[in-house]
Formats: sequence, C-alpha cells, structure tokens
Amino acid sequence: MITIENREHLVNAAVFGEFTLADVHDFEMAVNHHIRFEGRVNILLDLRDMADFSVDVAWEDFKFAHHHQYDFWKIAVVTDNRWVAWTAWLSSAFVDAGIQVFEGYEQAEAWVIAA
Repeated sequence: MITIENREHLVNAAVFGEFTLADVHDFEMAVNHHIRFEGRVNILLDLRDMADFSVDVAWEDFKFAHHHQYDFWKIAVVTDNRWVAWTAWLSSAFVDAGIQVFEGYEQAEAWVIAA
C-alpha cells in the first residue's frame, strides 16, 4: 500500500507492506502530474515500513527513472534496509538529481525541501 501527499514541487510517498505494481503506477501518475504542471520535482520516499517488492516493481522503477532522468531535483529515500539503499544508489546512475538515503524521516524531509 502506498500513500501519496502532493506539495508544491514535492511528491511525498510512503509504502506500507508490499510495494505492488499498482502502487508504482499510482506513484508514477502523481509524479507525472507534478512534472506536467510544475516542471522538475523533488521526491521524498519513505520505505521504512515496506515489507517487500517484486522484480516487476524494480523493473518498472528502473524504466520510470530512465524515462524521467532530467525531471527531478532531489530524491530522498528513507530506509534502514541495505538492499533498498543500494538500489537507490544504483538509480543515481540513471537520473540527473541529487539522491540521498536517510534512516530518519525528519532529516530526509529537511534535505529534500532545502533550496
């Protein structure tokens, strides 16, 4: 399950339980909406409560990042999972954005909204 909050120049999403392909599509729609009406956008992705994701979710994420490689300013990922942190680092090779991984939500939010 995913929750998505839209703010000015920011898509703030949190995943609870399994991260499904339907969740990915909801996230992509929110991001695409921001890009269409505001241009480049920041992403705050809270994955601390994510239990699992499948290969098709990872593949969809890769395709989305590649398609939008110049559409993000900053991407903050909140997680304490090394595998998730590693995939965030790997994604940095495909997007022209600052990507940081944080263990605490407050630090991630402060970084992603700072000018």
